Amino acid sequence: MFIYTDIDPVALQIGPLAIRWYGLMYLTGFAGGWFLARKRAREWGQPFTVEQIDDLLFAVAMGVILGGRLGYMLFYGWTNIANDPLSILRIWEGGMSFHGGLIGVIIALGFMARKVGVSIFRVGDFVAPFVTIGLGAGRIGNFINGELWGQPTDAAWAVVVRGVAVHPSNLYEAFLEGPVLFLILWFYSATRPPVMAVAGMFLFCYGIFRFCVEFVRVPDAHIGYLAFDWLTMGQVLSMPMIISGALFITMAYRRNEPSDVMPVAASSVKSKRAKR
Repeated sequence: MFIYTDIDPVALQIGPLAIRWYGLMYLTGFAGGWFLARKRAREWGQPFTVEQIDDLLFAVAMGVILGGRLGYMLFYGWTNIANDPLSILRIWEGGMSFHGGLIGVIIALGFMARKVGVSIFRVGDFVAPFVTIGLGAGRIGNFINGELWGQPTDAAWAVVVRGVAVHPSNLYEAFLEGPVLFLILWFYSATRPPVMAVAGMFLFCYGIFRFCVEFVRVPDAHIGYLAFDWLTMGQVLSMPMIISGALFITMAYRRNEPSDVMPVAASSVKSKRAKR
């Protein structure tokens, strides 16, 4: 078994400036997504040009940070807001929700879709594989911070935390939400399935992975199990993703809108910008 020793959450201290590991994980996710998004935009030429990827990254980053923080406070820290409304601004104290971040990203993608003149599903299909880099890196950040551990276990791969052998649920999620989900979406999207299918696959697979890991992950102490001594808030929030993902995939193949053919409206928008 691996024995976990507390790791200083501050990676580098420069005077009053503290650079935290968790922040570096977010930076890794944004940088990796930016690099691969530019690569794919260069190869495909749509729905974004290489030059538009910077705007896309900024919009997604704002969606992740603002949505993630607001979502955490609403889903998991409502009592903190009631007692101390300003706590919602103290991001450095920790507390980010994937499901809140997802809502923020969807809003950001809607803005970008309107800007480039395509449907939000085309934008979602393009972005979905790159989101997984940030997800995997973020879970590594959870491991470094010593948070989101699983239940006690005698499994050979258990991690000993403060004398107790537990499931490394943060690493389970890092593996499933990071490299596994990335490979699924990267190669699936390369086959150019119909519009909406890649976004649906992201929702479906993430929801399944998160729902399953929640069985061994310890729920937030101030919430606990919601029902049946096993149902967690994470599972409740993941169920709509599973259902929506399956619905999107089904609708995508029924509509069968080609992903490699840009709508006329979007093509005219890009041509006008090119002339400028």
